[in-house]
Parts: sequence; structure tokens; C-alpha cells
Amino acid sequence: MPYDTDPRLLRAFLAVAEELHFTRAAARLYVAQQALSRDIRRLEREWGAALFLRTTRRVALTADGTRLLPYARRVVAAHDELADAFRAAPERPLLVDVGVPIGTAHGVLEAARDRVPDSCELVARFHSGLTGATAEITDGRLDVSFGRIAALPPGVRTGLDHQPVRLEPMAVLLRADHPLAARPAVPLAELAGETLYAAAGNPQTAEWTDLAERLFAGRGIAAAAPFPEIEGSQEFVRVVRKRGWSVLASVEFIEVPGMVLRPLVDPVPLSPVSLVWRRGLRHPGLDALRAAARELARERGWLTPPGSAWWLPEEDARVMGVRR
Repeated sequence: MPYDTDPRLLRAFLAVAEELHFTRAAARLYVAQQALSRDIRRLEREWGAALFLRTTRRVALTADGTRLLPYARRVVAAHDELADAFRAAPERPLLVDVGVPIGTAHGVLEAARDRVPDSCELVARFHSGLTGATAEITDGRLDVSFGRIAALPPGVRTGLDHQPVRLEPMAVLLRADHPLAARPAVPLAELAGETLYAAAGNPQTAEWTDLAERLFAGRGIAAAAPFPEIEGSQEFVRVVRKRGWSVLASVEFIEVPGMVLRPLVDPVPLSPVSLVWRRGLRHPGLDALRAAARELARERGWLTPPGSAWWLPEEDARVMGVRR
């Protein structure tokens, strides 16, 4: 019987035991599913016991797996407690870019703040756009951001870690007198011939503009001409109202007087949101953000696509761990 089991193997076991799904557990640990499966097999060999029953449709704990679970939790908790006890100095504030003070990112931040003591400070930044945030994350001016990581260049992604948070349904912001504004939801086909603003011209949000262009392709929807970066929600409202734009948005969006937000359907286009941080970053605030994101995603079904009629680029689906 082994007496020096690697805590990493126990963390892998806990992730699978709690998720009962290898793909979700791998995403939670940010490892490849094959690597996670290897760790579970190694742990089973070390202990000489099968810990999971696996079929093509479900994963379940065996009796030995159930017996191991409370011990594994105590060992991992003790390991984390030991690491916390030997931190050299109080943690600096964690800088978190949530884009705007509304929506998925802000909700995760607020839930994370409820998980940490007052001495652990999570400071919100209201920038906007993962493309612009990554340069600051890489050079240490920012710690965490949210957004569509699949759109980043491979060379940039190698310096980052991420955790899928939400497949956020997309919407359209329309003038209140627009012919489609009276509908509770707008089918994508009804936008043929329309021109929508999708942040073209703003280099900070290139990942959003790229997602819009992919969505519009072949559907007769045009993207509004490039426009200089719009700073702040008040200025955004002013410019949108003045120019009379319809806007591609998400279902959680700022209120714009004189305009209405309508979800898009047939299919439901999804905006993939991940929590993104600098690879190797260790901070209790980051741990709280990741835990809050996992809990909210599980409680609200954030990572479950809405039935069969949904749209997401293949690369984004792969990165987010979604199967069609």
C-alpha cells in the first residue's frame, strides 16, 4: 500500500468524483482529458483498486472510490492549508478585468468576493475586451480577465491558463421602433439585410468582432463600418443612439434608453466566456474566482448548450469542452 501518493493524483480523483464527467473534470483542472485518465489509472494501480465505473454514458464511483473520497478531501485540504501557512507575505490585491459592471464576469467576481476574507482584495477593472487585456496580463499589469480565448493567437495562448465559465446566449439591441422590437426573440434569418455594430475598429475587442463576422457569414447580415474605440458605457449609449445602430450583444447587457434587447434564436448563437489568467499565477483570489465560476456554472447550467439549435465555431466548442 503506497504512503507517498502524489497530491496531484488525489486532486484528479476529486475532480472526477465531484464532476462524474471526465471532460468537465479535465476542464476544471485545465489538463487534457487523456492526461487526466492517465492520472486516474496510475492512482488505481498504486492503490490496487478500481475507483470508477466507466461506461460510454456515465461515470460512477465504485465502493472503493466512495471509501477513498473523504480521505482524499482531507489530504488535499491539509496540503492546501500547509501551502497557505508558508506564504511569505500577505497577498497583494488581485486585479480583475470584468469589462463592464454587469453580466457574467461581474457576477463571478461578486460571488468570489463572498468567498475570501477581508484581507484578500479583488480589485475590479472596467476595461473591455480580452484581446486588449492579454497584453496587460502577460506583462503583469493585470491578473485576470474574461472572454473568448479561442480567438487569441497560439503564441499568446501559451502564456495563459483558462477555465470555461459560460456559453452566453447572444442578443440584438434594437431601437424601440424597429420592426423586430415587438418580438420576444429574433430569429437570425430575420436579420438578413440588417447592419449590426459589432465593435469593428476597436482593436481591444477583436475577438468579439471576429465572432460576429463568423456568425454573419452566409446569413446576409452586414457588420457596421469600423468606428473608433468607445470608452465607457455612457459614451457607448450616446454614440449608439446618435448613429441609430442595431448592436450585436449578449443577453446580459447595459440598458440603453430608447432601445430594447432581444435574444437571438434559430439557432441560438453562443458567446464563449472563459476565466483567463497568466500561467503560473498563484493567489487565493484566483482560487476563489475559479471556485465561484464552477459553482455558478453548475447551478445555472452555464456550460450546457440550449438544446439542439445552437451555434458556436468548432474551435470554440473544442476549447470550451462542448460536444455537438
